[in-house]
Amino acid sequence: MVTEERKKELQAKIDKSKEIVREAFSKFDNKNLAITWTGGKDSTLTLWIIKQVCDEDGIDIPKAMTIDEGDAFPEIHSILEEYSKKWNLDLVWCSNKDVIDAAKGVLGADVTVADLTEANQKEIKERLDYPGDKFPFEAESWIGNHLMKTVVFNDFCKTNDIKGMFMGIRWDEQIARDKDEYFVPRPGDEYTPEHTRIQPILHFTERDIWDTTLNFDIPYCSLYKDGYRSLGAATTSLKMSDIPAWEQDLENTVERAGRRQDKEEAMDRLRKLGYM
Repeated sequence: MVTEERKKELQAKIDKSKEIVREAFSKFDNKNLAITWTGGKDSTLTLWIIKQVCDEDGIDIPKAMTIDEGDAFPEIHSILEEYSKKWNLDLVWCSNKDVIDAAKGVLGADVTVADLTEANQKEIKERLDYPGDKFPFEAESWIGNHLMKTVVFNDFCKTNDIKGMFMGIRWDEQIARDKDEYFVPRPGDEYTPEHTRIQPILHFTERDIWDTTLNFDIPYCSLYKDGYRSLGAATTSLKMSDIPAWEQDLENTVERAGRRQDKEEAMDRLRKLGYM
């Protein structure tokens, strides 16, 4: 447990996030808002804060979307299923079924570009400038991240006419995100629908996330208790310790060191294409 002074600090951070959420509700119609929810600690805190605002103000909570990239931890699925029911959340499960089917659902299997839809082929050839005829089915590779996450995200926004999307991004999480703002307009083009990214927890540190989660009884995925600090694809996320995430040296070690590092190094490029 934290001190009363620390709890007041955390409440101030929560209140700041609530201000951002309320501003979003004033800018956008509820039906044009949605929430990204991965089941990880940051997006779960973001969802909890949005739910608090909706409960306090008598607002229907917007629909949420989660992306199944074909390489998910079962523990992530469990928290998504459990709390979407407990919180009466309209959770939409999204995936790039075209790519998964082409790989027959087998990680590492070759995907033949010509077997994919015209839309996916254009993403590969025109946006990624990928010259090959095949690529391996991997959730966290350069091509996998784009097809399995960014393309799926854009399709969800188009299909549901989303104008504002809540995201659990933090300044201290990744250097590519350290200059983000609370509201980030994304212009539309042939591939990306025009929308605004709403990031209410930018000002939380990793330590803030855990102190808030543990002291305000916010749910979290059991993998964090097992020693994971950052959760991505199941086969490429590594456990950093045998002690819970919140007991690790959060201030002097790298949070995402257990994630696939070629992806981390390409984060700026991925985000320019629309990655979260």
